Amino acid sequence: MSQPTNTTAVSDADIAAAADRLVSAAASGTPCTPIRELIGESNLVAAYAVQQRFNETRTQAGAVVVGRKIGLTSKAVQDQLGVDRPDLGVLFDDMAFDDGADIPMTRLIQPKVEGEVGFVLKKDLVDGPLDDAQVRDAIDYAVAALEICDSRISDWDIRFGDTVADNASSGVYVLGTERRTLDEVTPVDVTMSMSIDGTEVSTGNGAACLGDPVAAVVWLAQTARELGQPLKAGQVILSGALGPMAAVGSGSTVSVTVSGLGTVTARFVEGKQA
Repeated sequence: MSQPTNTTAVSDADIAAAADRLVSAAASGTPCTPIRELIGESNLVAAYAVQQRFNETRTQAGAVVVGRKIGLTSKAVQDQLGVDRPDLGVLFDDMAFDDGADIPMTRLIQPKVEGEVGFVLKKDLVDGPLDDAQVRDAIDYAVAALEICDSRISDWDIRFGDTVADNASSGVYVLGTERRTLDEVTPVDVTMSMSIDGTEVSTGNGAACLGDPVAAVVWLAQTARELGQPLKAGQVILSGALGPMAAVGSGSTVSVTVSGLGTVTARFVEGKQA
């Protein structure tokens, strides 16, 4: 499988147009046509350039970066998009909701939910080899996590370039309240069950996430440094889905249970955020 590192030149005008398309979709709540029309399906450099411009509109408006998410950790999804590596997105402060919170559908366009292991860092991951040992030492604790992915692109008609540009299809997220150190839980061994309104819709395990959720964080630490935005102490890391995602609508309650980490829940409601 070819690596999606096509560096064929994409003009600044097309990168700007792609970012503007995503910004308009996010502001209006109306999804847009695919970004690959402007930057190609697999141009890694162009896709992250669009993501950076898209995210800069958030920071310029006052949003604060609080962490990162890893996407495309599932082999099945990688095969679907014709890639052999994950991608990353940025988490902002206003994406976080408390366990048990109501999440207003006005914050989302076409949400899909997935269960994950989340991590919070206690040390920077800036210097050094950024290998497994260093990353494990930098993790403060693990939690059950519910990620609500979203796409600004109509009907989730995405390829690698689309999802990278669209901040890795980030939406919002919820972290559980049971915090466990890596001495207390082994992420690769966890099992996950996700239910919507009491019906199980997804199951999986830690090995489904790049072989081990901690391995996903190692990849993230190295890639984030390469992109000039290394991971810092205090940041939240969403390490990637442990099972298939599922669409969710207004009025539904979603619960994710991760063995050793407890359960995290959210309800989706109409109306604006308080």
